[in-house]
Amino acid sequence: MENKTLSIPKNNDFFEQVYALVRLIPNGRVTTYGSIARCIGSPQSSRMVGWALNACHGKEPIVPAHRVVNRLGLLSGKVHFQGVNVMQQLLESEGVIIKDDKIIDFDRLYWDPYKELI
Repeated sequence: MENKTLSIPKNNDFFEQVYALVRLIPNGRVTTYGSIARCIGSPQSSRMVGWALNACHGKEPIVPAHRVVNRLGLLSGKVHFQGVNVMQQLLESEGVIIKDDKIIDFDRLYWDPYKELI
């Protein structure tokens, strides 16, 4: 899949493609591991997207991994953030409302990179 908006060369590694895409998620919006995997041409690799995001701490420019949740809007990756409820706190600082580790109004806040960028 060619995507001029993303400007991701084909020879980039998977993790770098994930990081480039996650950096495009707007403040106050969220997407899913599967949506990222589909957009970069690896629809069966949502788990690998999670591995990439777990390895992004300290990357520059910053990768807003807190904006990526599971397909139900659950903060399934929260255990990979240092500190208690850091993922939730970061999302709430952007205006996202969360109850019981689930994003309220997930359908409205969902950012589909395939639709938004292609």
